[in-house]
Amino acid sequence: MKQNKIQYIWALLRFGMGWIFLWAFLDKLFGLGFATAADKAWLVGGSPTFGFLKFGTSGPLSSFYQGMAGNVIIDWLFMLGLLFIGLALILGIFVRIASLIGALLMFLMWTAFLPPKHNPFLDDHIIYLIILIGLIIRRPDQRIGFGKRWANTKLVKKYQFLG
Repeated sequence: MKQNKIQYIWALLRFGMGWIFLWAFLDKLFGLGFATAADKAWLVGGSPTFGFLKFGTSGPLSSFYQGMAGNVIIDWLFMLGLLFIGLALILGIFVRIASLIGALLMFLMWTAFLPPKHNPFLDDHIIYLIILIGLIIRRPDQRIGFGKRWANTKLVKKYQFLG
């Protein structure tokens, strides 16, 4: 019974992380007014990465990140990444790949403003990264979502990394 509860906790973490990524995508796409104003929405020509990369970066790698601000390729990669990670984690399919990409994204975002403002090294990006690594290891895709069905497909049985 205890193992069952742990699996549900990991499934809820998976779902919650998925929603964080999907919400970031939706807010940047439509400019819902939370992190992105309506006039900065991607749909009206705004860059989803410009503000963070140009003004939110600091530390030893800031010039590297600032040089990418507003780059169309970076915008597309970022937005497609947010959408893929969010949907995959919520649906419980491609969880390993989505978690790996999400962990990489969190690491890159952490390096964009070193050291973090409120702690010498630890911030929410590292905590999210740890959760995403946990999702890769624990495989909580069997609860809440389509993970069980997905895992039983011929494709995933043949190529288990797709699970």
